[in-house]
Amino acid sequence: MLISLSLIWGSSFILMKKGLSVYSYNQVASLRLFIAFIFLFPFCISAFKRVKKKHILSLLTTGVLGNAIPAFLFAKSQTQIDSSLAGVLNSLTPIFTLIIGVSFFSLKVNKTNIAGIIIGLSALIFLPSNYFNDSYIYNTYVWYIILATICYAISINVIKEYLHDLNAIYITSTSFLFIGPIMAVYLFNSDFLILARTREGGIALFYILILSVIGTALAVVLFNYLLKKSSSLFASSVTYLIPIVAIFWGSFDGEEITIYHLLIATIVLFSVYLIRKKNSLF
Repeated sequence: MLISLSLIWGSSFILMKKGLSVYSYNQVASLRLFIAFIFLFPFCISAFKRVKKKHILSLLTTGVLGNAIPAFLFAKSQTQIDSSLAGVLNSLTPIFTLIIGVSFFSLKVNKTNIAGIIIGLSALIFLPSNYFNDSYIYNTYVWYIILATICYAISINVIKEYLHDLNAIYITSTSFLFIGPIMAVYLFNSDFLILARTREGGIALFYILILSVIGTALAVVLFNYLLKKSSSLFASSVTYLIPIVAIFWGSFDGEEITIYHLLIATIVLFSVYLIRKKNSLF
């Protein structure tokens, strides 16, 4: 399942890029969330019978921090960042999952895990800077992705701690119920329908549809299922293979893959490897 999710989410960045070729980042994010909401809505009927008052705040947190805010942050970042680099940076999620878990959810760690955190955080020093064609570029848009991974990390810990008694489809469908209607209000008060009637808009919408149904709705259900069956750290390490997939699609789409991409990917993936270790090496 880890490999399947990595393939799906690793491919999501290139699909988002295709959508951004026509629609604004706000429209791409809203479409992604609204279409996923429509796809999941039939499951809400059964979910209502299981969801209790104690779950509402946690489901709202998951909907907003685990889905809504990251969707906008990733879409915004990819207006200035290649999809391959976005996929690499997404691998920071396990690092922040561990930090937040230790800080607020009594998650236990060993020396190896701590070493992984330190190495992973050291990558943050280099993330905003980049070298292309022998010139120095400071790209602040990477911080949108860093913030998105922090949101993911909070959501993962909340699901593991407070929603363990709900199944994955109920968690996913009801969390989207909080955000889907709001996305619809925005979309149908924008020029989305005008753009969708054009040839380019129709093609871009097709990519967003795949992103929404497979890369969002189904992927989140699978991830929440994995999260219920394993630890928060193991589940969040689904990002372990995402950079490889994202770099492959980015290269296929003509993006320039530099030493910078590979260096950051190596640092982050090594830190995730250490974070996943159960026994201390030091």
